[in-house]
Amino acid sequence: MKEIKPRSACPVSYSLDVLGDKWTLLILRDMLFKGKTSYGEFLGSDEKIATNILADRLAVLESQGLVSKAVAADKKSKFTYRLTEKGIDLLPLIVEFTLWGARYSPVGSDEVLLRELAEDKEGTLRKYRQLALERMAP
Repeated sequence: MKEIKPRSACPVSYSLDVLGDKWTLLILRDMLFKGKTSYGEFLGSDEKIATNILADRLAVLESQGLVSKAVAADKKSKFTYRLTEKGIDLLPLIVEFTLWGARYSPVGSDEVLLRELAEDKEGTLRKYRQLALERMAP
């Protein structure tokens, strides 16, 4: 199990200890908005995460209770990853990162998600939360 030793009692510091690397939020984004659940699906993301980094970040997410890991129903040598309630609770944070990035990024964005958020932010949050809850492991 990957143990994270908090550097202080500060909530921001703790959040950064768990989420503050280059890849973790991208994995969570893929789970929340794209429904990705497998190692291979995560590797297919545009950002091209290295296999060793992906394995490490998934282990951290699991050890911190943000995702659960299970043997895939279709292939015993494959695992699937599902968000837990704790992981799903990060949805509003990731939406705010998305909105901030869309506002200041010099490159294009996910137009469908941004349109949904512009039209009905609260409804969009409810929609993706419900989708994530439906994909949770039983």
